[in-house]
Amino acid sequence: MKNVVLGAMSAIAFGVTGALADDYPSKEIQGIIQWGAGGSTDTVMRSVTPHAEEALGGTVVMQNMTGAVGAIALNHVADSAADGYTLMMGAENPMLYKVMGLGDKDYGDFIPISILARGTPILVANKDAPFDDYAGMMEHIRANPGSIRFGATGPGGLPSVITAMINSVEGKLDVIAVPYDGDGPALTALQGGAIDVMPAVLGVAIEGIRAGNMKSLAVFDTSTIEKLPDVAAVTSFNEAYNTYLPWGPFFGVFVPKGTPDDVVAKLSAAYAEGVKNPEFVDLMEGRGFTLMGISGDEASAFLSKWQQGTAWLMQDAGLTKASPEEFGIARPGE
Repeated sequence: MKNVVLGAMSAIAFGVTGALADDYPSKEIQGIIQWGAGGSTDTVMRSVTPHAEEALGGTVVMQNMTGAVGAIALNHVADSAADGYTLMMGAENPMLYKVMGLGDKDYGDFIPISILARGTPILVANKDAPFDDYAGMMEHIRANPGSIRFGATGPGGLPSVITAMINSVEGKLDVIAVPYDGDGPALTALQGGAIDVMPAVLGVAIEGIRAGNMKSLAVFDTSTIEKLPDVAAVTSFNEAYNTYLPWGPFFGVFVPKGTPDDVVAKLSAAYAEGVKNPEFVDLMEGRGFTLMGISGDEASAFLSKWQQGTAWLMQDAGLTKASPEEFGIARPGE
């Protein structure tokens, strides 16, 4: 009798779960935005989500939840029911939480609904710098050690990752690191001659490049980009960069592991439609981001490669609090 009762209860539970998935969404969905109002993540999520709502046939109520470099939002969603009614809307930062000592969770605790888009890094120089491309810069640095000033914005930021990438591929650069409080002040300093070279995201630097206020040395990607077709990809100078690229800050929508497969499929299909919307496409292209719209295994592979490359670059540069090995993060290529 006990087995009969248990079997009946299991059947009922399965039926309820199936019904919930079939009816999804039957109530409002909460979208937890990892950063504050008006920031890049907030702008991206509030742009793409209305179009995803149309495809989903439901409502996503977005809420900004800040604090602890985004970890408060991440932990809130991770601890929520895995039913598709609480979404994590974030950027790349959680993939470094463990090695930077900022938390014990990352996107490995989630299912990627959509990696929406990623930024493209670019290496720019003062317009009067004595070199015009990446190869010329490397030649000048090696011939004049300690003479070139590189802009920086702190551990884990795009400039620190790109500089660490260059050091890993080319050997330790003998340059002077000059810290700034963000890309904006650093690029202003670059144009004023206070520094010589700055790794930056394309969307922030492109207008200065087009205006002739700075010059581009290389795009940190595996191929040239449409917006600056005459700027060579860094892999054309050194193929070893393929180990780490494509790389860049990214935006994504996630749900906790354990969310029913068909709910994940519905959400993924909805955000895939949202990414295609012309308004969202214009926003991303205008800001120099590369549209992705990937989910499932493709998204998981991207996240794994991103974490491996970035965590080990930070480790080798002496910028981590704990080794990636402690968390089972393999070195790229292993």
